Amino acid sequence: MSTQAPQDSSAGRAVSDRVWTVPNMISFLRLLLVPVFGVLIFTERDTAALVVLVVAGVTDWLDGVVARIFDQTSRLGQLLDPAADRLYIFVTIIALAWRDLVPWWLVALVVLRDVVLACLMPILTRHGYGPLPVHLAGKAGTFALMYAFPLLLLANVPGLVGSLAWTFGWASALWGVGLYWFAAFLYVEQVVQIVRRDRRAEPGTA
Repeated sequence: MSTQAPQDSSAGRAVSDRVWTVPNMISFLRLLLVPVFGVLIFTERDTAALVVLVVAGVTDWLDGVVARIFDQTSRLGQLLDPAADRLYIFVTIIALAWRDLVPWWLVALVVLRDVVLACLMPILTRHGYGPLPVHLAGKAGTFALMYAFPLLLLANVPGLVGSLAWTFGWASALWGVGLYWFAAFLYVEQVVQIVRRDRRAEPGTA
């Protein structure tokens, strides 16, 4: 069983257990905006929803910058940040499917990927590990999906703007889902390696 201290994979620094940090407060703000965003997008107030999504994107960037500059990377922050991103993706894609702007199979692909990752957590916990560091592919996939959703909303606009938004929105959405699943396969591979390594380390195991 691993007893290694959690580390910031991007800088190799130990991750603290602090809760009340500036980056965490920014992440809490982003989480609080999720239900606001959900109400706006389900009630088709798309302009206001886009404003909230932009604010959420800015806070997503800001909390990472603050954490790195002031060395306030925390274990809670590493959980809050991807959780907020997933909530925005989930709420948005459900709303878009409800409004018949995207097909339900796209929702299934996104949700199934997170179900796969959720199934990995008990295995990691049993082997003494917390959540795995976020892969660059996962970050890129999340960014592509978050970029695609405003464009798919703009696809409702008639004329050239709507046509271009539909084209680039779908390109970003499919690229994002592809990267999303590629990152999932990388996570699965990491977990398999952890299990194999721990089994080889067990006494009496060849």
